[in-house]
Amino acid sequence: MIRLPETGGGVREYAPRTEPLTPGGGGPLTSRTVFSAAHVVADPYADTTPDSPAAVDWDATLAFRHHLWSHGLGVAEAMDTAQRGMGLDWTGAAELIRRSAAEAKAVGGRIACGVGTDQLAGSDRLTGPAGLAAVRKAYEEQLALVEETGSQAILMASRALAAAASGPEDYLDLYGHLLRQASEPVVLHWLGPMFDPALDGYWGSGDLDTATETFLEVIAAHPDKVDGIKVSLLDARREVELRRRLPEGVRCYTGDDFHYPELIAGDEQGFSHALLGIFDPLAPLAAEAVRALDTGDVNGFRAVLDPTVALSRHLFRAPTRFYKTGVVLLAWLAGHQDHFTMVGGLQSARSLPHLAKAYELADGLGLFPDPALAESRMRSLLTVQGGL
Repeated sequence: MIRLPETGGGVREYAPRTEPLTPGGGGPLTSRTVFSAAHVVADPYADTTPDSPAAVDWDATLAFRHHLWSHGLGVAEAMDTAQRGMGLDWTGAAELIRRSAAEAKAVGGRIACGVGTDQLAGSDRLTGPAGLAAVRKAYEEQLALVEETGSQAILMASRALAAAASGPEDYLDLYGHLLRQASEPVVLHWLGPMFDPALDGYWGSGDLDTATETFLEVIAAHPDKVDGIKVSLLDARREVELRRRLPEGVRCYTGDDFHYPELIAGDEQGFSHALLGIFDPLAPLAAEAVRALDTGDVNGFRAVLDPTVALSRHLFRAPTRFYKTGVVLLAWLAGHQDHFTMVGGLQSARSLPHLAKAYELADGLGLFPDPALAESRMRSLLTVQGGL
């Protein structure tokens, strides 16, 4: 038994599982294209402050990418799950992209990498033509680097563009320029303000219906340069309506960490592929579920994945942008890294009761390859942070 703190106060006893996770193997996933956005592992012995550049444990970080590839998942690299804009700056992200792309090439793993404008972070806020020119230059630099590594590009939403743009026409112009410049089809990423408040009003309007029309206009003008869209708005109805309006050949990659089983399973008019942060801790179960779907077994797919939604909704509860803390906790408990230190000190971003509930939900799913190790590590965290 282990004593866990509760959200409303008090402590209760919980009996952890004893059987280890035994994920099945298999070849590539065939019915859906599935990416996991991957976290980074901090170097716990680096002498840093929250304002310092990220100190990354490269061996552990890259080993985790191999873990994802081993289950047949693609890696979505240098996304918000990797703490882009929340501890990992562009210099660190560029190194991460180079290293991960080289590993992907060595093992034949699928990889797509985030292209943004975080070189501009910390500079004076630029507006008008000068601001838009700076945003364009920053995007171009990152796009060039990603393409040089042989990775697919994911055009991420830009805080700097949200600040500089005066309306939809600025988005149409800038994205049109980038898509014409891209050598291969890219993924367009629409990240909602629940993940990053600085992105409120993206695509030139705070009204999501109006923003959707601008988003679709960008795609319609360049369908040959858009492999797909990643939608992270946590609104299943809106995602379904959006994917039904996509040009033929343009995929929808769900980024909805609340409704992913139903969106991936799809309906009579189509389905979503996946690019999800929650698949970082769920990789073995996600692969098992999609392999059931590969055989046409929708019920088997849902039977594996539906029970994971409670954990995902817990990790991604408001303020959603701090979901990374729970993701890294579970990686530590599962034995993928030796510590619970995060870049930027983000291990402190969630309460002890929140982390305890994440442990309980993950343990209930059988996510831990070594339940005894997970229990021991959770006990140590409870002792240090809570005196339990």
